[in-house]
Amino acid sequence: MESIRMRIRPLGGALFVSVLALALARPLPLTVFAQSPAPTAAQPQSASANPASVEQGKFILHKFEQPIGEETYQISRDGDSLSAKIDFKFTDRSSPVPLTAAFRSASDWTPRAFEIKGKNSRSTDIDEAVEVQTEKIRLRDRDKWSEAARPPQFFTIAGYAPTTMQMLLVRYWATHGSPAQLATLPRGQVKVEPRGSDTVSIDGKPQKFERFTIEGLIWGRETLWFDANRNLVAAVTTDAEFDHFEAIREGYESGLGTFVGLAGSDGMAALADISKGISGSRAEKIALVGGTLIDGTGRDPVPDSVVLIEKGRIVDAGPKSRVKIPGGTLKVDARGKTILPGLWDMHAHFEQVEWGPIYLAAGATTVRDCGNEFEFITAVRDAVANGRGLGPRLLLAGIVDGTGPSAIGVARVDTPEQAKMWTDKYHDAGFQQMKIYSSVKLEELKDVADAAHRLGMTVTGHVPIGLNAYQTIAAGQDQINHIPYIVDIMVPPLPDDASRLDHAKARANLDLNSPASQKAIAFLLQHGTVVDPTLALFEFFTASTAKPAATIEPGVVKVAPELEAILADVGPPSPDADIGEKVFAKELAVVGALHKAGVPIVAGTDQTVPGHSLHREIELYVQAGFTPMEAIQAATIVPARVMGLDKEVGTVEPGKRADVIILDGNPLESIHNIRKVEYVITNGTMYNCAELWRNVGFQP
Repeated sequence: MESIRMRIRPLGGALFVSVLALALARPLPLTVFAQSPAPTAAQPQSASANPASVEQGKFILHKFEQPIGEETYQISRDGDSLSAKIDFKFTDRSSPVPLTAAFRSASDWTPRAFEIKGKNSRSTDIDEAVEVQTEKIRLRDRDKWSEAARPPQFFTIAGYAPTTMQMLLVRYWATHGSPAQLATLPRGQVKVEPRGSDTVSIDGKPQKFERFTIEGLIWGRETLWFDANRNLVAAVTTDAEFDHFEAIREGYESGLGTFVGLAGSDGMAALADISKGISGSRAEKIALVGGTLIDGTGRDPVPDSVVLIEKGRIVDAGPKSRVKIPGGTLKVDARGKTILPGLWDMHAHFEQVEWGPIYLAAGATTVRDCGNEFEFITAVRDAVANGRGLGPRLLLAGIVDGTGPSAIGVARVDTPEQAKMWTDKYHDAGFQQMKIYSSVKLEELKDVADAAHRLGMTVTGHVPIGLNAYQTIAAGQDQINHIPYIVDIMVPPLPDDASRLDHAKARANLDLNSPASQKAIAFLLQHGTVVDPTLALFEFFTASTAKPAATIEPGVVKVAPELEAILADVGPPSPDADIGEKVFAKELAVVGALHKAGVPIVAGTDQTVPGHSLHREIELYVQAGFTPMEAIQAATIVPARVMGLDKEVGTVEPGKRADVIILDGNPLESIHNIRKVEYVITNGTMYNCAELWRNVGFQP
């Protein structure tokens, strides 16, 4: 069964790994970079072992700030050439991810050859090479060779790893005139931008570093810091699973949290600067005139309506014949359009600042982050809240995990004291929930739930390894992320030695009318358990070369090129692909049955295809048996109620926050019209969604 669901790489990779098992700007001083072509080591080691060695170093690799491996490099001189050999390896939840790279250049870092081979995530491989000739470039992708013209300026690099290649990229860029755009091979181009300097405490001593961002290696921006000897000290980026990833030079690990927070703040500041060029109204008074109002309450639509907004609040909403528009109000012609409450995404991992414009472009004005790096997500949340960043309002669930091979992050709860410490920390920082991950033990889950409930927080998350949803809910877990955990308690028990394929077949053959299924539904109702199914995520797992990703989610062809290459890269159908299809069909049916019974369902995506998967999630609810209105409510008023904010937001009614979207179509006539978001209003500002999409490299 693993082959059914491990062949493709949606964006939420790290934070749903156990579900897969179940479901199967200031520039550096010129002298710093240009004084000589050869680098200077940050911590020089003896050259006697290798007289040709110019530089060597080590980076400690982290995922969600947890150390998981290391990268070592050595640069040697051979005549007029410099050669770098790099070993990169980490272990992510028991899965080894090894990578090697070799790079040869002229003494000014102009590339002559590059080869990279190995894995850059648990489920992705890379095997590429570049040979530089006088007038052309030879490129190898696995066994296939091709040729291209040699650009005037270029560098050889393939993605976020290894970190050493990013260091050498910036050295090349700085010694070749700091071009606005730089071609990269085997593909793409990058933008390197100086972003000023930061003073960071390293083992209690303040040190000054120059900060840069790089765009083009991954979707979005990476942040790098260099010391005065032109050595890369820290890189805050995302890996090939689009999870938080950090590389910190050995000896600088004490600054990790500071670097992460700085990256979040700087990214939001950069996006805020860019957003100043996005058209939209910041008028104090706005009237949306003539559109069909679907206010989210379940009442009948109001044709030819007026929605009055003043200072970011809804003043009135109803028929144009009744609502009086005051003088001095900016009138927005909404004839032929549909007005809805802003959408919610209740399962996000806001791991890059670029998610901000994407969520808004998709019409999501409120997002629940279901597990993130503390320093990063608080910096991003506060930037948005204070008008210093572009994005939806963020509600936060603080992730905790237990010690074990599948653990993630740094928030460990192996004792009652740790459970209280982390719950207090998240609560004091303004988090609304606790998020349980896959290695938490049952007793510690109870401790977290008890502590959270005393503080007025709720508990969401996975069902940890070795437990089932009955146990976690009885222990105090209020909400369950991902529908397979619910399916799991509906299937008949299997022998301990049952294979993943056996489990998959059991799910595919689930009887929703069986006593086990009915018992599960009754239990969820009794405990008021909330489920965010992330159906769009599991549907996406069924993609293959026979069923391309774009046929499941057409938004794949509209994402940034760096993303499309990953999302569209699926393998051939497995021998058991039909079972995977049947499992997803059963998951869809379970969501329909839960909703029919009255179990609260809230729309969430776990990232998948940025922005578009929220629309797909809502479409899937209609397939599952929701009415279009009920599907819309699962992404508006229902999550607002679940999070205790229904008096503030979730419908278009007087007195509520003006989180409003305007669609070019009526989703009650066809739920697919939920994709046609033209304008989004939040924080007192109306944005043009097409410009928001383009802001981060997507097509509208």
